[in-house]
Amino acid sequence: MRLFRSSEILGIAADALDFALEASRETHPNEYMGFLRGEPARNFDLDRSGTVITEVLIVPGTRSDETSATVDNNMIPNDRRAVGSIHSHPNGVLRPSDADLDTFGQGRVHIILGHPYGPDDWRAFDQNGDPRDLDVLDVDLPDPEEFFDFTESDLDLDYGAVEAESTRREDRGGRDDGGFFR
Repeated sequence: MRLFRSSEILGIAADALDFALEASRETHPNEYMGFLRGEPARNFDLDRSGTVITEVLIVPGTRSDETSATVDNNMIPNDRRAVGSIHSHPNGVLRPSDADLDTFGQGRVHIILGHPYGPDDWRAFDQNGDPRDLDVLDVDLPDPEEFFDFTESDLDLDYGAVEAESTRREDRGGRDDGGFFR
């Protein structure tokens, strides 16, 4: 199974690029690294088919210094929405190093962000390390705070219902006949 999908990458959401530039500034003078995720353009009412890069995924345990960033491969999720990688060059050089090229085989777009991490201090490359065009798209992304917009009462379980289900399961000889969703 391929980790990366095959539809055309149309561009990157301005908010996702801004996030990565800010993360690079905060990480400087060390390298910053993340992975790119996308969604179908139809989710944004674009008149083209393809994928829009909407998120930068930061992998826990990433180690970085002034010349490199290393990710534990076991921590990279097997993600159908993955489209490539993004990392910074604290020296400001906007072209891939030999080490970068070794990692570009996975994914279809790889972005390098260079110091001082302004709106024009980045370049996109294909999996061979050749420069490629990548539009910055002004699309409305879901507010990440809405994802976490819940209260303690939203988390409270109906423990009576949980106990009743446990009793029904015991009556079936401990069998679970359908999982969480029936």
